[in-house]
This record gives sequence, structure tokens and C-alpha cells, in this order.
Amino acid sequence: MLKVGLTGGLASGKSFVGATLAELGCRVLQADALGHEVLAPDGEAYSSVVEAFGEGILGGNGAIDRRRLAAEVFGHPDRLAQLNTLVHPWVLRKEEEWMERVAAEDARAIAVLEAAILIETGSYKRFARLILAVCSEEEQVRRAMKRDGLSRDEVLARLNSQMPLSEKQKYADYVIDTSGTKEETRARVAEVYRALREAQP
Repeated sequence: MLKVGLTGGLASGKSFVGATLAELGCRVLQADALGHEVLAPDGEAYSSVVEAFGEGILGGNGAIDRRRLAAEVFGHPDRLAQLNTLVHPWVLRKEEEWMERVAAEDARAIAVLEAAILIETGSYKRFARLILAVCSEEEQVRRAMKRDGLSRDEVLARLNSQMPLSEKQKYADYVIDTSGTKEETRARVAEVYRALREAQP
């Protein structure tokens, strides 16, 4: 099985690239979905995160309000690091379990893990290949404001808490620019998919 990491920045097109790879035959897992799982009221990290950041991060239904939690951590590197320390080990465990299941089902599979902070956490080292989805910062801002209903300042605070895409490019085996049309991006993803097939052990 070929283990592939897929990363990028906020609204840089990771999910579109991941969905296209899935259409082509890759097995794809979004780490963000695992983050939702471990932060759910019955999730592994729920109690420790509420204890660390207070009940002010909860919505009316007792669930963690991700926007309130984001307001607590973005722009505060120490708090963001604390959150990652509480959440990341659980997410990592679930990722490993998923990859083991995929390998058991299909030794020839290409298993793609889509995650925003693969490089920052050092967990990119677990993968044989690393794909980076990029676009201009202005495009990231425009997409995130539209998709997430965030203000420009909120988007910029999140971008400033992340490693710049230009820095992430130094780690990537493949860079996919998602600034163009969806057809152009799909064509580039197909090129990368062919290269991954050739890289199969």
C-alpha cells in the first residue's frame, strides 16, 4: 500500500483534490472529520478540551461550538499548541487504524490522508509521498469568507497561524495549483495520480 499525505492551507483546495483522487480510485480520509469525532460530546478529547478552554466554547446543545473554539485559539500560538496536544494524539490513532484497515483490504491501495497540519506536526514523515494543494492568499481569503462565513480579519488570523504555503512547498513531492478552473485542477490531479500509481511499491 502506498501512504500519501495531502495537505495545504485554509481553503487552498485540499478537499477538491482529495475528492478527485477518490474518484480516480484512491482511498481518502479527511483528518478534519476525525477532529469532529473526537470533539463530539461522546468523543475522546471532549472533556479535556472543555476543561482547558472553559464552557464558553459550548453551544446551547452542550456540543463544542467550533467557531467559539477557533476564536479562543487563533492568534494565540500557545493555546493553539495546547489544543493540538489534546486533540492530535486521538486523531493520529484513528488515522493509523484506518490505514491498517485499508492495507488489510487491499495491499495495492493508494491511501490518502487529507490534513491541514501534516507538516507542522511532523506527521508528514509517515507518508511515502506528500501532495500540496496551493492557491494565492487572496484566493484563500475569498474562498474561506464565502465557504465559512468568516470575516476577512478572521480568515487572516487563521492564515497567520499556519505555515505559509511557500514554506510548505519545500516538503511536497507534488504541488497542485487549484487557482484555475476545476477542469484544469482535475487534469493536474490526474497527472499526480498516474505518478502515484507508478510509485506503487
